[in-house]
Amino acid sequence: MNSTRRTRSVAIIGGGPAGLMAAEVLANAGVRVDVYDAMPSVGRKFLMAGKGGMNITHSEPFANFLTRYGSRREHIEPLLNAFSPDALREWIHGLGIDTFVGSSNRVFPADMKAAPLLRAWLHRLRETDVQFHMRHRWVGWDEEGALRFEVRNNPHPQSLSRGEREVEPVSRWEKGWDEGTLVKTTSHSAVILALGGGSWPQLGSDGAWVPLLAQHGAEVAPLLPGNCGFDITWSAHFRERFIGEPLKSIAATFADVRKQGECVITTHGIEGGLIYALSAAIRDEIARNGRATLHLDLLPDWSADRVRTEVSHPRGSRSLSSHLQSRLGLKGVKANLLREALSAEQMNDVVLLAATIKALPLKLIAARPLSEAISSAGGVTFESLDEKLMIKKSPGIFCAGEMLDWEAPTGGYLLTACFASGHVAGTGALAWLRSRS
Repeated sequence: MNSTRRTRSVAIIGGGPAGLMAAEVLANAGVRVDVYDAMPSVGRKFLMAGKGGMNITHSEPFANFLTRYGSRREHIEPLLNAFSPDALREWIHGLGIDTFVGSSNRVFPADMKAAPLLRAWLHRLRETDVQFHMRHRWVGWDEEGALRFEVRNNPHPQSLSRGEREVEPVSRWEKGWDEGTLVKTTSHSAVILALGGGSWPQLGSDGAWVPLLAQHGAEVAPLLPGNCGFDITWSAHFRERFIGEPLKSIAATFADVRKQGECVITTHGIEGGLIYALSAAIRDEIARNGRATLHLDLLPDWSADRVRTEVSHPRGSRSLSSHLQSRLGLKGVKANLLREALSAEQMNDVVLLAATIKALPLKLIAARPLSEAISSAGGVTFESLDEKLMIKKSPGIFCAGEMLDWEAPTGGYLLTACFASGHVAGTGALAWLRSRS
């Protein structure tokens, strides 16, 4: 057996894609790996992300791919150079899972599902002797620098995993934990934190790590909603009739960036893929000015001249609603969005009506809460980490995944960077262990 396995161990806290990828890198090198997660099973957010079809990455040219990371491109690029979208696809194929490229150039597993991929991956990790410790909520370090965990529903202290030592149990009735809770500590040669951001807290990414990391020398940018919806003050009539209605075949423009796609009307406002693609810029604008205006093109395949011509066509005795439907195909939620933006008098101004069809203003007043977002922005700053994602002020402690300070749109970009950061953190921890041998 490799001597590194006998004498060195790494704790990975967080069982999402970043943590599991780091575990694989280390285990394949003969390092003993213990994965800790507060949930009853690993990969819960990964499975949720794949519920509507597991979009694992994107097949666009690499130069275009890199632009999706905005102001953090320079920090994400080295991670993707180390483990690229193509490398990710090959890795998936190595699990026995085929992939295909969809019409939008997004990459999916052949069966569109996350669960088979995760099962195959966990089987391979267990074959390399990766140990999993579920219902272990990390609560920081003790005075000697050992990791501390609250362990839920483990009434048998003798079953503590190898390399761990029991400490005085806290009350079995500690608030928020069921009977059977105890606290234990464990010492490892290195630690990789892959705790997620602050979105979907019910799946484990609750951001509770922020004060713990700040106390341990890491700079942490505030967690913000990413890929999120926004609040709009709908009229009572519109809210009653059109909540849940999809808006298809439209385009949205914000800050001179135009995207085409779909979104959906919600009780609070608007959300969906088209909105997520622009959400970072919209969120920041609201933070600066208290509101933002998004413009929707209800007929993106029609020229402005064509729309004006059709709107101006004599309608005779027909109602305006019938006219819009027969001449432009506008009805239902699209037609009523126009009535949200224009008064009855303005609706009869054909020039204004035509212009609004091509650029309907939506007043967005707030981002939806972080807990509802697809992902989060903010987190451990790259400036407080070295190139291997180790905290500069805390040697031997690495960070990976969504808890880093970056964001990206949906479309496979989030998962790809999470996998890549886990790979880099794993190789970084391995190099650090070897440097101390």
